[in-house]
Parts: sequence; C-alpha cells; structure tokens
Amino acid sequence: MNESLVIVVRAIISFFTLLIFARLLGKEQISQLSYFDYVIGITIGSIASEATVDISSRPWESFMGLLSWTVLAFIMQVVTLKWRYAAKVIEGEPVIIIMNGKIMDNVLKKMKLRVSDVLELLRNQGIFDYNEVDYAILESNGSLSVLKKSEYLPLTPKDMNIKVKQTGISTELIYDGVIIEENLKQMNKNEKWLMNQLKKYGIKDPSEALLVTLNDAGSLYVDKYDDKIKKVKDIGDYKGPF
Repeated sequence: MNESLVIVVRAIISFFTLLIFARLLGKEQISQLSYFDYVIGITIGSIASEATVDISSRPWESFMGLLSWTVLAFIMQVVTLKWRYAAKVIEGEPVIIIMNGKIMDNVLKKMKLRVSDVLELLRNQGIFDYNEVDYAILESNGSLSVLKKSEYLPLTPKDMNIKVKQTGISTELIYDGVIIEENLKQMNKNEKWLMNQLKKYGIKDPSEALLVTLNDAGSLYVDKYDDKIKKVKDIGDYKGPF
C-alpha cells in the first residue's frame, strides 16, 4: 500500500481513538489543566502522532500504548476524587501568596515564583493598583484567585437595599435563522408571539435573524444578519461613544 495512504488511514484511526479517549477522561483535561494533566495530555498526544507517521511501528502497539496511558489517567482521576491526600500529592493544592495585602515572599521562594510573576497574574485579573488586594490564592491549575479589600469591592444592589428581578439565563429562540421549537415551549411562548416581537425589529421572517434570545426577566435580544453598520476603516475613524 502507498505510504501516503497508510499515513492518512493511520491518522484517521489515531484521531478518532484519541477523541474517544479524551472524552472518556472528561472535560477536566481542558478546563482544569494541572501539571499532571499536562503531562498526560502531552504523552498521549505524542503516542498518537507517532502512531500516525511512524509506519515502521505496528498500529496495535501504539493503540495499546494509548489505551494504557488513558486507563492509568482514568484510575488516577478516580483515586484523586476518592482520596484527598492523593489529590494533594498528584495535582497540588491552592497556596495563599498574598495575605492581608502583603506578598508572602517565603511562599514565593518555595513555589519558585518571582514577584514579577505575581504582578503579571494580578494584571491578568485587571488589577493594576496592588493596594486593592486583600488575599490572592494560586490555584493548583496555575490560575490566580483574588479577593479585593472591602473598600474596593463593587457596589451591589444588595448594599443599597434595592430589590432587583432575577434575569436568569438567556435561552436561544432563534439560532442561525431557525426557530428552536423546544426552547420556545420551555419559555411558555409560541411562534405567533415570537413573530409579533420580531416585527418590532423590522423582521418579517425568522431567517432574517442571526440570533434571538429571551431570559426569565423578559428581556429579548435580537441580532439580524444585515445590521447595516457602517464599516469603520480604523478605530480612529469611529466617532461614537466607547
């Protein structure tokens, strides 16, 4: 068989095998990538790529390698779920690096972090005035959680004793010009009501709408395909408000 064709076939097999194994391991590999998860992901990906291009190796051997690593990763996930101490050892644990507004330099040395690294993480959180920070916790996946000092926290309706109506989650009624009947029924609405609402936006047919959503508070969001927005060549040409 032609070598190019062999590589294509093996690539297809490796792709779907890797996809199945990744689904078995769950979304944790994407949403909460710890150092352990990173090593697992890199290794499994390397085995899959080798199975694709190394035609001198037998596909069965690569498949068994993928299966073995996936099974081991799955077992370790179960162990870390059931045994908290194992989770600490394998995945690490959150560490307080700023306490009462003060950087814990001894903790930084232990974590092999520089002060500039902490400042960069704070800027990524939108914090440029470091006096605002009360506590900062370095999570096991490398992200930074920040608690601001009470005087820098945003004012909420509760602080002012103002009652507000729950908005809930927006539900898609039209997506890409197609009415989603199931969602419409879930919101206790019908097509007649929807069309009457769309007419207010100059829409005569659902196919004219790119996206239409409705939340529990009754707020309707409508976005048409042709919004007729004047194209701005440069940001400096824009005269509207920011």
